[in-house]
Amino acid sequence: MHVLEFEGVSKSFAEKNVIRDVSFSVEQGEIFGLLGPNGAGKTTLIRLLLDIIKPDSGEIRVFGGPLTADGKNRIGYLPEERGLYRKTKLMDMLVYLAQLKNVPKKEAQTNAEVLLKSLELYEHRGKRVEELSKGMQQKIQFLSSILHNPELIILDEPFSGLDPVSTKTIKARILEYRNEGRTVILSTHMMEQAQKLCDRILMLNKGQRVLYGTVAGIRKEHGKNSLFVEFADKGSLNVIGEIPGIKRVAEHEGSVEIFPEDGISTQEVLQELIRKTEILRFEQMLPSLNDIFIETVESASGE
Repeated sequence: MHVLEFEGVSKSFAEKNVIRDVSFSVEQGEIFGLLGPNGAGKTTLIRLLLDIIKPDSGEIRVFGGPLTADGKNRIGYLPEERGLYRKTKLMDMLVYLAQLKNVPKKEAQTNAEVLLKSLELYEHRGKRVEELSKGMQQKIQFLSSILHNPELIILDEPFSGLDPVSTKTIKARILEYRNEGRTVILSTHMMEQAQKLCDRILMLNKGQRVLYGTVAGIRKEHGKNSLFVEFADKGSLNVIGEIPGIKRVAEHEGSVEIFPEDGISTQEVLQELIRKTEILRFEQMLPSLNDIFIETVESASGE
């Protein structure tokens, strides 16, 4: 099921094209990464999704159609910029924000207590927001976006200002929501986190779609056709010369990198190696999302 669909969507401000003919879909129960450099159009895309601004052209469908008031209550949103009431006590603010999403007060209080305990913030429930550290405020911002049990959760830089332990906790919660069948849209500059968490991604650059698909598929598409192999017996290096279709071999500490000729897959080479000798470890070399991100942006800048 498509939770979200963009079809040929464009948006400009003062004659500047911010989003240009963008199409993609987000499926139920996946973590979908929204990636791109500063100024790529990610925030504008989120505002279009939330119906804060209207597209100049194209169609946006959320939960199968135009976003309604009821649909908005099914969405949780963590903006990049904090929007907390600094003078308000923590528990009072969380309950108030949940009530804005039509959650009954008693249920909101119960949900808030459970979530605060899960993030080890319960002892701070009586404090004002301004008394909390930046990291704690970020965790509270996250809680405010999930307190009403939304079906679609949009997280814009959720790990900003978090220490490693808090980052791990938030990541676990995001994965938990996916496992429950909810949908998460994750907008982040942290490519390592996106690579680990996301099922599929959309990368924008200058308002246009430049990458779209599964993380594994995109890494494979941009990978070089080479294979890292570690042999049980170093004498097995001689075996490589017996295998046809190998263009080049590069020795690394404890392993070798094998480059097949064009038209020869790494799987074919691996099968031949397994038939001839014992292999301790092998790995097809795939670039990280960060490498692909840099390469894509730099290529576009050089046009």
